[in-house]
Amino acid sequence: METNQYLEVFIDESKEHLQSINDQLLHLEKNPQDLSIVNEIFRSAHTLKGMSATMGYQDLSNLTHKMENVLDAVRNEKVTVDEGILDVVFDSVDDLEAMVIDISEGGSGERNVERVVELLKNIENGSGGSAVASVAVAPQQDETIPTLSIDEYTKAALEQSSELGKNNYQIEVALRGDCLLKAARVYMVFEILEQAGDVIKSSPSVEALENEEFETTFHVLLVTEDAAEDIESKIKKVSEIENVYVTVYQISEETKDESKPSQKVMAAQEKPTAQKEEKDGKQVGNKTIRINIDRLDALMNLFEELVIDRGRLEQISDDLKHIELRETVERMTRISGDLQSIILNMRMVPVEQVFNRFPRMVRQLSKDLNKKIDLSVVGAETELDRTVIDEIGDPLVHLIRNAIDHGIEGPGEREAKGKSATGKLELKAYHSGNHVFIEISDDGGGIARDKVVRKAVSNHVVTEEQAATMTDSQVYDLIMESGFSTADTISDVSGRGVGLDVVKSTIESLGGNISVDSVPDEGSVFSIQLPLTLSIISVMLVEVQKEKYAVPLSSIIETAIVKKEEIMHAHNKKVIDFRGKVVPLLFLKDVLDVPEELEEEDYYSVVIVRKGEKMAALVVNSFIGQQEVVLKSLGDYLSGAFAISGATILGDGQVALILDSNALIK
Repeated sequence: METNQYLEVFIDESKEHLQSINDQLLHLEKNPQDLSIVNEIFRSAHTLKGMSATMGYQDLSNLTHKMENVLDAVRNEKVTVDEGILDVVFDSVDDLEAMVIDISEGGSGERNVERVVELLKNIENGSGGSAVASVAVAPQQDETIPTLSIDEYTKAALEQSSELGKNNYQIEVALRGDCLLKAARVYMVFEILEQAGDVIKSSPSVEALENEEFETTFHVLLVTEDAAEDIESKIKKVSEIENVYVTVYQISEETKDESKPSQKVMAAQEKPTAQKEEKDGKQVGNKTIRINIDRLDALMNLFEELVIDRGRLEQISDDLKHIELRETVERMTRISGDLQSIILNMRMVPVEQVFNRFPRMVRQLSKDLNKKIDLSVVGAETELDRTVIDEIGDPLVHLIRNAIDHGIEGPGEREAKGKSATGKLELKAYHSGNHVFIEISDDGGGIARDKVVRKAVSNHVVTEEQAATMTDSQVYDLIMESGFSTADTISDVSGRGVGLDVVKSTIESLGGNISVDSVPDEGSVFSIQLPLTLSIISVMLVEVQKEKYAVPLSSIIETAIVKKEEIMHAHNKKVIDFRGKVVPLLFLKDVLDVPEELEEEDYYSVVIVRKGEKMAALVVNSFIGQQEVVLKSLGDYLSGAFAISGATILGDGQVALILDSNALIK
């Protein structure tokens, strides 16, 4: 059977399971005695192994199986968890992730994993070869015949059927490991059972079975007049069935032992019973579905066209001044606004998707650099547009590596300063208005102003005279200049001067900005401000001569009217005094080379815009007003146009260019 149709789901679920394994391994490192964590890891690994075998990726399946053996030995207390074992398992997960990435890129998922396999075998042998062999079988013995729990109503129904002379059977059906149509096989089994009698209960639930949310085995409680041998023989006629076990369901034993699993399982799984009940509850109430992101993009594109037409209708309504038309347009505006919120929320995903990769990365970096790092993550549930999420991962990696390498000192140096030997690194995300802020803070040595200034002067980024007049904040911004690095030595982690300039340009390309704050010997904070979405933005429409332009509201401080006599000159430039600060004037008609058709007036209309600490006053002819517009790309041919980030279609059908205020401020 063709498996390509399942490939996308396989890749997504594999990544989820690997992320779960990574997270649980980090928890296990902090709580090595908690066997419930090992059970969670084992469950994810077992599912991944089954999926890989089904899809035909044998290397992936085999490595997972080897890792499973080690986990099995741990949960049966044949092997004690230590740092060496965790390092090997982490390496195994790295190889598994590399295989899945290779598959997602069209590869075969093959990889040389001889070293890791050998290490896993050594761990197995260290726990006693025969013991590990017996352990590998033990879980199946515990799991093969679990007793289905029932409520009082079901119990009464079973007792009544027994009085009528009917048989109560618990049936275990095991599908073959290479079965591709699991849901179809389940359906055929249920057809047979429903013809033979009444299906009282199944485990997993019928919904889970239909969605193939199980490995290879499921259990059914059946009331029938047929003999056990007949039921077994009928089910075995269904293809791809490995085994069928039919046993008489004992009501009294079940009710007596319902809360008492075997002692062996109880010892290794003190918490899983509650976890399983909770999990089952979640499955029943699960109302989520997987949607291809292309469909959401198509929906967003259609809605963007609707926003353009909405603006057109509002324009027509204002021109005609028709009361009924205006009321209808206002109602449509409200409804489309609600629809806009829903569609934007559909595209929002938690930053947790990006943050999840960092605990493992921090663990490895701290080992490589011989530092002790305590990472805390705050606000992982904060949501961002998926377009932003896709782009923000790499900049955050640069900033975290930078904080660990440059910011946080080694244990000896920290203790000499009277600090704890373990450095603290915090990754924090939160909403504020129409923006999301992400902060990376550490309690390290901070940024040495003198060192940054010396490097900036030697690299000819600034002159000594300029450096002397710069504020701390301006000096800290210098570390984001291209090729700038204060590292004394070049390492695998950092020091090549590549990174922070890329971080800055990437964030600015997303319509955001980054700022740095630092206190010597207390630490540094890198703060990133990002827009919630990139497709529909709020702008101020202005006229430059007879052309219309849009300035994003996110970069505007305020608008003002300035008389000509209030204009001053500094360094051969026209400037104004804005709230005690000298702000340069930028005449958009000159910058954009707009044909001059209107006569100059006695005052200037200006839009004050900000980029970090820098400001500029954009001179326009008039303000039109605030509006929500759809940001459209100019295409590859015009992508390099200076100070233009895109275009939009206005309500009257005109095209207005959207200004990039960051490019206008030097």
